[in-house]
Amino acid sequence: MTSSSETGDVTGTKDKDYNLFWYVESCLSNALRLETYIQDAEREKDTEVVELFRKAQADSRKGAELGKRLLRSRLDD
Repeated sequence: MTSSSETGDVTGTKDKDYNLFWYVESCLSNALRLETYIQDAEREKDTEVVELFRKAQADSRKGAELGKRLLRSRLDD
């Protein structure tokens, strides 16, 4: 379900900023979760899965960094 109105009055943060916070947190959480999956695959000596999860983890870290950079520039205004 989507809302057509700003909910910042409830959260105290504009939707667009809240969405960026959520995105960064999700990327960081994903990077942490993938570390567990990488360790599981390493225990099984499944290098293909390890490689896949390492790439996904790098993408999550990159997404978090991009999101943090964007947030930083917007919150400094």
